[in-house]
Amino acid sequence: QVQLVESGGGLVQAGDSLRLSCAASGRTFSSRAMGWFRQAPGKEREFVATINWSGGSTSYADSVKGRFTISRDNAKNTVYLQMNSLKPEDTGVYSCAGRRYSTMWVGPGGYDYWGQGTQVTVSS
Repeated sequence: QVQLVESGGGLVQAGDSLRLSCAASGRTFSSRAMGWFRQAPGKEREFVATINWSGGSTSYADSVKGRFTISRDNAKNTVYLQMNSLKPEDTGVYSCAGRRYSTMWVGPGGYDYWGQGTQVTVSS
């Protein structure tokens, strides 16, 4: 069983930056692809970014490309989401997710483990 705990959310102004962290339990973290998703009130969960087991491959939603960066530190069992130039439309609950497999995936159905989420609110 893998447990994921997110941190780093908060209330910021448009144009600010935040870094989210997701700490994972278990010894198999380094073999798993990870992802970040977000859900705004009244909307479905949407893909934000994913990273493969080594950190050598990443993929982003078009809406965050060039502003967000996903990375991981396998020695610390942690995956990060650096968010720059935040916009009000980035507001939502951001959740970290883990796969059983080492390769990236952009759909939520491809993930087996989920954190509780952390709230990000961007004011205009």
